[in-house]
Amino acid sequence: MVGNWFELFDFVVYGYFAAQIGQAMFPAADPLTSILASFATYGVGFIMRPVGAVVLGSYGDRRGRKAALVLTMVLMAAATGCTGLIPSYATIGLGAPVLLVVCRLVQGFATGGEWGGATTFLVEYAPAHRRGFFGSLQQLSTSLAIVSAIATALLLNSVLTPEDLGAWGWRLPFLFGFLVAPVGFWLRAHVAETPAYAAKADEAPAAPFREAVTRHRKVVLQVFGVTVIWTVGSYIFTTFVATFAVQTLKIPAPVVLTGTLLGTLVNICTIPLVGWLSDRLGRWPFLVASALGSLLFAVPLFALLSAAPTVWSVMALTASAGILTGLYSGAAPTYLCELLPTRVRYTAMSIGFNGAVMVFGGFGPFIATLLVRETGLNIAPGFYVMAGALISLFALATVPRHPRLSDEASA
Repeated sequence: MVGNWFELFDFVVYGYFAAQIGQAMFPAADPLTSILASFATYGVGFIMRPVGAVVLGSYGDRRGRKAALVLTMVLMAAATGCTGLIPSYATIGLGAPVLLVVCRLVQGFATGGEWGGATTFLVEYAPAHRRGFFGSLQQLSTSLAIVSAIATALLLNSVLTPEDLGAWGWRLPFLFGFLVAPVGFWLRAHVAETPAYAAKADEAPAAPFREAVTRHRKVVLQVFGVTVIWTVGSYIFTTFVATFAVQTLKIPAPVVLTGTLLGTLVNICTIPLVGWLSDRLGRWPFLVASALGSLLFAVPLFALLSAAPTVWSVMALTASAGILTGLYSGAAPTYLCELLPTRVRYTAMSIGFNGAVMVFGGFGPFIATLLVRETGLNIAPGFYVMAGALISLFALATVPRHPRLSDEASA
């Protein structure tokens, strides 16, 4: 969990400083154009997530979950530290955005192997009657990483002037993330391999990717579809809203970050509770409830924020989103693991999950910003969330209601 917190903090903190990074690396006369360029670079990191899923997932299924997770830690630390040290556009010109893109690509590659590995690791360690709760801990650490990123942004926005924040303050979270990396590395290097993998290490497939996309391609596609609203809701309601409310609706940054922090705290409280309940009531009903809620409430929440841009509307949106995404985050990690066998679980789940994150989540803030600019409607991001909900509801109609973690799971 500590390792997952570190990696996700480093990856998501970019979104909370998108405006400052855009000014430093992509100067433009129109602030919205600068933000679009920054969010596009944010999305570039997601292009490499499926690549990382294939390479690191296959490595994790062949050599062990522990070895893959140690490698993701090293890659993320290097890319994060370099991000904080890149000179601005004013200093080195086009070299600045080029180096930033390279760092985001490496971060995306590492993250592509992180989510599936951390989730697989926790679920394979869990007692059979507590898999839902153990799996939810992965998403709990992810939400704690988001809280850390928001708190960092709130602190820096409160103690630094806008000029200092744009000049050098945005670099501090990346340098901090680099400095704490050795803690996560030490923990992962000294933990034992999962019992489920260790018992079948001699049966590891020679080509996990090929097996995943041939024998289990239907399940990989189902994982992709189930993940869509999860990733859309997470990135639209957190990363996008934080910048949108400040830059477009002109709500003070500390107010927005405070509201976003509240929503994430609600999410943190929801996740383990749902994970615990899913061991008793099943996981599928929580996923359906979350997708339906997103379909029904996305546009009204954005309409409320647009009509009354205050701290209360920010809190209403983020708290509601915290519950909706919490329903998914508490049940989905274990549910997706249970769809797949041990021998290709890391690879197949990573491909399906990260494919959806790349297509629908990573570029979600960019698409939402573009929708607002082209339509002139502040509720336009809500339509994107609705589309994601419909895709996932269709996928949820095709999957087993009560899968079980076993080697007999198949497409």
